[in-house]
Amino acid sequence: MIAIDFAVHEWRWQWQISTTFVLGVIVPTVYYIWAKYISHSPNRHNKLEEPFKVSVKVPDEAKPHWKGKRLYQPSIHVEDDPTKIQGYCPATGQFLGVFPATTADEMDAQIAAAAKAQQSWKHSSFTTRRKALKTLARYILTHQTEIARVACRDSGKTKLDASMGEIMVTLEKINWIVAHGEKALRPSQRPGPSNWLIGLMKSAEVRYEPVGVVAAMVSWNYPFHNLMGPIIAALFTGNAIVVKCSEQVVWSSKWFLSLVRTTLKAMDIDENLVQLCYCFPDTADHFTAHPGLSHITFIGSQPVAKHVVATASKRLTPCVVELGGKDACVVTDSVKDIDALSSVIMRGTFQSAGQNCIGIERVIATPKSYAQLKHIFTRRVPELRVGSDIDQLDEIDVGAMISANRFPQLESLIADAVAKGADLVCGGKRYNHPNYPQGHYFEPTLLTGVTPEMRIFHEEVFGPILTMIKAEDVDDAIRLANATEFGLGASVFGSDFSELNRICDQLNAGNVAINDFATFYVAQLPFGGVKQSGYGKFGGEEGLQGLCTAKSVISDKRVFRALGVQTAIPPPLDYPIKDDKAAWGFVAALNIAGYDQRLWQVVKSLKKLAKGGK
Repeated sequence: MIAIDFAVHEWRWQWQISTTFVLGVIVPTVYYIWAKYISHSPNRHNKLEEPFKVSVKVPDEAKPHWKGKRLYQPSIHVEDDPTKIQGYCPATGQFLGVFPATTADEMDAQIAAAAKAQQSWKHSSFTTRRKALKTLARYILTHQTEIARVACRDSGKTKLDASMGEIMVTLEKINWIVAHGEKALRPSQRPGPSNWLIGLMKSAEVRYEPVGVVAAMVSWNYPFHNLMGPIIAALFTGNAIVVKCSEQVVWSSKWFLSLVRTTLKAMDIDENLVQLCYCFPDTADHFTAHPGLSHITFIGSQPVAKHVVATASKRLTPCVVELGGKDACVVTDSVKDIDALSSVIMRGTFQSAGQNCIGIERVIATPKSYAQLKHIFTRRVPELRVGSDIDQLDEIDVGAMISANRFPQLESLIADAVAKGADLVCGGKRYNHPNYPQGHYFEPTLLTGVTPEMRIFHEEVFGPILTMIKAEDVDDAIRLANATEFGLGASVFGSDFSELNRICDQLNAGNVAINDFATFYVAQLPFGGVKQSGYGKFGGEEGLQGLCTAKSVISDKRVFRALGVQTAIPPPLDYPIKDDKAAWGFVAALNIAGYDQRLWQVVKSLKKLAKGGK
C-alpha cells in the first residue's frame, strides 16, 4: 500500500509539474511567437512575396568524404605568381583552387555594371525586395548543412559554429528586414519649424533614398554571414553592392555569391547588382579610392582600417568601420547559477576558435565568482577537443584557425603574461593534429591571474584563449573593463539588476548584453564600436538608413495646397527694399511672434506685422 500510494503521489506530482510547464511556459511561448511574428505579420499571406525555389550546385569539396590533395606548406600565395590567390582548407591543408586576383580594370568594370543595374533597381518596390530576401531565406533554411560545410571547408570552423555564427544570424537579419525594413525606410515625418507662424504653413519630412553603389570589405572569420549581411542590406535599400572578400576565403565567397545571383536571376533581376572582387593589398587602394563607390563598410583590423579610411578620404567616400575588440565579460558575486554562466563564457570564448570580433576576451570577475569560475574552467577547458568535424567521425568542440601566421604572436602574449605572474593552466601553444598536420590548430588555453601590466590584457587575441582577471569589487571591475583602447562589445552578469544597469551605463562599449552574450547582434540593434573599435553603425534601422541619402523635404501643408495658398515673400522684404526701417521692424516682430514665450509681446508683434513692420 505504501509503495502504491507513493507511486500515485509521484505520478500526481509529475503530472502537476508537466501541466505547470505546459501552461506556464510552452503555451505562452507559442502564443507569443504566433502573436508577434506570425498572425499579425503584414507579409505572411502576401502571395506576391511567395519565395521562388532556386537550386545551386554544391561543390564537391563541401561534400562528406571528399578527398582533396593536401598542400605540404599551405599558403594563399602562389609561388612565382603574385597575381593569383590559392585557396585551401585551414583544418586539413587540402587544396581548394587557384583564383586570379581581381585587377583594377576588372574592378572598374564591376562597379560600372553594378551602377547600371542599380538605375532600375532603385525604383523597385519593397514587395519585390522582400520576395528576393524570402527566396534567399528559404534556400538557407532548406540547405543549412551544405552552407555550413562550405563555410567550414574554407574557414576551418565547426558545423555548430557555422550554424550559430553564420546561418542563424543571417536568417535573423533577413527576417527582421522583411518584417521591419520598409517601416525604417518610409519617409519620416518631422515636427517642422518651431516658429509657429512658419510651422502653420509648412510640413517637414526626411526621405531615405539609395546612394548608388556601395562597397563592403569584409573579414574572413564569418565567410557566409559577413558577405551576406551587407548584400542583404544593400539590396533592400535599393543599392547595388561590390563586396571585397578576404583573400583567405575566396573559394567559399564565390559560391555564396552564386547563391545570391541565382536568386536574382530567378526573379528576372539584373544579377550585376551584386559583384565580388578579391585582391592583395597593392590593388585594394584602387578599390577604396574609386569614384564610383558611394559608401564603404569595412570589417577588419585597425591598421588596415586606417589605410582604407585615408584612401577613401581622397574621394570623400563615407565609411563605417567595425574593428577589433577586447570585450570584457564582467561577472559580479550576485550570480545565481555559476555553472550555467560558465557555459556562456566557454561559448563566448571558444566559438570559431576565438576568432570573433565580439568574442569574450577578458573575464573580469569579483572575488567569489572568480574563484568559482577558475575551479570550473580548470576542469572544463582541458576537455575541449580540437579538429575538423566535417572530416572526422569524432565529436569536435574547437576548429582550426584561419592560418598559422598569428601563432607566434599568441605564444608571445602568453609567455609575457606568465613571465609577469599569470598562471597558464592549460594549452598555450600550437597543436600538431595527428590526422591533419598541415591544419592550423592552437590549443584551447586557460590563463588566470592576468593583470593590466600584461600585454594580453590590452592586445586583441582573436584566438582560443580564456583570460581571467580578478577584480576587487564592482567598481574595480568597471575600471578594468574600460582600461583598454577598444570598445566594441561587453557583457555583464549578476542578479542585482539595478547594479547591472549601473555597470552597463559606465562601460565604454558600443554594445552591451546584460545576463547574456552578444545577443545585441542577433537583435538587429545598430552595431558598432567606440574608441579604437571603429565608428558608425550597421544593423537595425540605423544600418539601413546609413545606406541611404537622408533627403530633407519641406513643403506647404496639404490644406493650403488644396486652397491654392502658398508662401510668398512679404512686401516689406521684397527686393528692392523700399523701407529699410520697416523691413527691420517686420523681421524683428516676426522673431518675437515666433519665439517669444510672453503672450503680450507676441500680441504686440502680430499687430506690428499687420502694419508691415511699422
